[in-house]
Amino acid sequence: MLEARNVTKIYETRGVETVALRSVSLSVGEGEFTSLAGPSGSGKTTLLNLLGALDVPTAGSVWLDGQELSALDGAALADLRLAKLGFVFQAFNLIPVLSARENVEFVMELQGVARAERRARAHQVLEQVGLADLAEKRPLEMSGGQQQRVAVARAIVSRPRVVLADEPTANLDSRTAAQLLDVMGRMNRERGVTFLFSTHDPMVIERATRVVRLHDGEIVADDATP
Repeated sequence: MLEARNVTKIYETRGVETVALRSVSLSVGEGEFTSLAGPSGSGKTTLLNLLGALDVPTAGSVWLDGQELSALDGAALADLRLAKLGFVFQAFNLIPVLSARENVEFVMELQGVARAERRARAHQVLEQVGLADLAEKRPLEMSGGQQQRVAVARAIVSRPRVVLADEPTANLDSRTAAQLLDVMGRMNRERGVTFLFSTHDPMVIERATRVVRLHDGEIVADDATP
């Protein structure tokens, strides 16, 4: 479903180069529930962004569902992300002028889902993440943890093939984090949605069926859990 082949990513700031990833190769199969683990600066977020077609590698290639991303133009990449990917960002990236419900509906609106179905699906997923009573609140009227749950709801409501989640439990208490992981686990088991997380959270790592560990831009371990 997702593949990085000998991917290197170098950032340059004021003439200083920083190597974020060094010749990383990773293949994630359909239906996996995989965690990218490692300390800050290990390359987890960079790898997620490359696999999600949000950035391009300095060297190497990235593939999604059999398509090489570098072969697609901007419009084709946008269509691919819309049709197949769901994102959970560390910064939430909610639209501040929209309510929680409207944020959750937004991707479905872009996909052309009918209004009645958008409303029904948004209500259902907000209920699943425990935010049905805050559906009409805007992001600034919610706590960081509540915004995080809206971001997760938005990522999964469009029924993507793959969900890429950057520290999805970072702003949540343990009980809420467990509830969200339950929701995502059900989607993985019942609908075959592929999940790839970057995380420091032991709870996420424990629930993953595969843990890929990065350090200084390289994969240092890749273990399937029993």
